[in-house]
Amino acid sequence: MKPLKILLAAPRGFCAGVDRAIQIVEEALSKWGAPVYVRHEIVHNHHVVSRLEDMGAVFVEELDECPDDRPVVFSAHGVPKAVPAAASARDMVFVDATCPLVSKVHVEAERHHKSGREIVLIGHAGHPEVIGTMGQLPDGAMTLIETVEDVSAFTPKDATNLAFVTQTTLSVDDTAEIVEALQARFPEISAPHKEDICYATTNRQEAVKVMAERADLFLVIGAETSSNSKRLVEVAVRAGSDDARLVASAENVDWDWFDGVETLGLTAGASAPEDLVQGLIAACRARYDITVEEVTLIGLLGSKRLRPINAIRDRRIPSTCERALHLCDF
Repeated sequence: MKPLKILLAAPRGFCAGVDRAIQIVEEALSKWGAPVYVRHEIVHNHHVVSRLEDMGAVFVEELDECPDDRPVVFSAHGVPKAVPAAASARDMVFVDATCPLVSKVHVEAERHHKSGREIVLIGHAGHPEVIGTMGQLPDGAMTLIETVEDVSAFTPKDATNLAFVTQTTLSVDDTAEIVEALQARFPEISAPHKEDICYATTNRQEAVKVMAERADLFLVIGAETSSNSKRLVEVAVRAGSDDARLVASAENVDWDWFDGVETLGLTAGASAPEDLVQGLIAACRARYDITVEEVTLIGLLGSKRLRPINAIRDRRIPSTCERALHLCDF
């Protein structure tokens, strides 16, 4: 068989926030039994969603699709404040699986708003995280900026009283360009105390950068709806890979892509389980004489870690809401 070298990125796949959110749904099912409703996909991965559906989770888009007498979990992407308020008004049991790093952005936005600042959110329109973040504040308090061109078109109420926050799953390089444009145009704009793009997103992108020039083809396992996965493809192209593609699993690979390929770069987005990575490696092994080199990113893994899950307390919280604990080393 033709030889194929696979450069396997580390870190890759599930981040702590995704793993935590999935465990929250599993614990909810264990505690209350099926069905447990989940507003929006708990994470952006069809395989994860399908497995949880088989366990008894029911995924819906809006809260009004949920009955009053069954628990509902809010996804890792976060939700507008109106959603838990509506659940409380209906006396529902609900669990918040919002990633703590997304919650950190929510807290920053509220702090700026209380200080009287107009807020810019760097992100992608329509993404659930963006909808959730903008929904933390009254309409008009936050303006979405997607590109450097948007910065030029933005007219604030007071150019001396601005702040910005970002979606956590963006391309580090693209975001840096937008931030640079904002700071050049509005020198007094307040920046986050700590980087909003989460360490898992940053580390996965940095690992791809290290590997990209060596890869004739770079595959990123992830869903089309996964922002962080799509950014990894963009990073691979920008960093020098001859070709880079997003695939949901080995079943979605077109093996014609491998014509002339001697070295494959492989990683997975933060919501893609490791069994999909191993499945793709197995599919390559069935067709090629493979060698696997794990490329480990050292020194950039970050010191922040989520503590172990204790998402649903055994004791009753004296209210109609049972929330997941935000256990994070901030």
